[in-house]
Amino acid sequence: MTSRQPACYDAAMADEADNLVLHYLPRLDEKVDQLHEDMREVKARLGRLETGQADLQVQLAEHSVRFDRLNARLDRIERRLELADPATPG
Repeated sequence: MTSRQPACYDAAMADEADNLVLHYLPRLDEKVDQLHEDMREVKARLGRLETGQADLQVQLAEHSVRFDRLNARLDRIERRLELADPATPG
């Protein structure tokens, strides 16, 4: 038992669906454009964060090298002044 709607009903429904699509399509297009712009901004900000993080890594490595040199100098000074424990390797 299938009931078939009149042809005018099908055409009216199709026109209404087309009108809804045409009504919402520009709004969807605006939203996609806004999302595209937002994504571009997020990528730029992420790039800046990555650059900043890389700079911090370099600074940390530089500080580590400086601390190692200072530690070596301090060890030499302690040995010269005979302040270092003889059992401590220098």
